[in-house]
Amino acid sequence: MSCSVFAQQDPTAPLGWYAPKSSGVKRAKTYPLPVLQSIVCDSGSQCVAMLNDRILSKNQSVAGYKIVSISKEDVVVARAGKTWQLQLFNSNVRQ
Repeated sequence: MSCSVFAQQDPTAPLGWYAPKSSGVKRAKTYPLPVLQSIVCDSGSQCVAMLNDRILSKNQSVAGYKIVSISKEDVVVARAGKTWQLQLFNSNVRQ
C-alpha cells in the first residue's frame, strides 16, 4: 500500500517562517579577473605569463578571459568585447 501526502507548508519549519519567494530576475554571472603572478620574456621578446597558477601564452584562455597580448610590463586580457590591462606592480608605487 502506498500513499502520498502533500502539505502547503513544511511542518518542520519554525513557526511563522515562510520560504522566500524568488524574484524571477537572474543575476548576471560575474567572472573575476585573473591574478597576474609573473611575466617571463626570452631574448627574442617572446613572453609567457603566470595567471591563476597557470603558465600561459598569447591567445590562450584563463577564467573565461582570452590573453590578447603579453609584454614585459603587462598582460592584456579580453572578454565580451572589453579589455583589461593587468600589471605586476601598481604604477603609483613611490620610493
